[in-house]
Amino acid sequence: MKLVYTHENRLLVELAKSKLETAGLAVFLKNEFAQGATGELAPHQAWPELWVERDRDYERALQLLQEDDADGVEWPCPACGERNGAAFDYCWHCGQARPA
Repeated sequence: MKLVYTHENRLLVELAKSKLETAGLAVFLKNEFAQGATGELAPHQAWPELWVERDRDYERALQLLQEDDADGVEWPCPACGERNGAAFDYCWHCGQARPA
């Protein structure tokens, strides 16, 4: 097993897990319920961790996760001008669809 992703935000780790599982990679989530131990552990030691079960999947997992970073460009809403994160398909402010 190899660690491929960790973050303090559990939602981001769950999204990465979903992406890798959709690609057919076997993954395992560690520290899923460790947030309550942050008083006894350093906060970063309780972050959720995403691991690939097979070492041969490590490079592919990193590649899949880096694709999100490459596409992670903010876009301005054509209707209201609000800046939206790359993960949004609709403007969070006015609901306008992301331009193609």
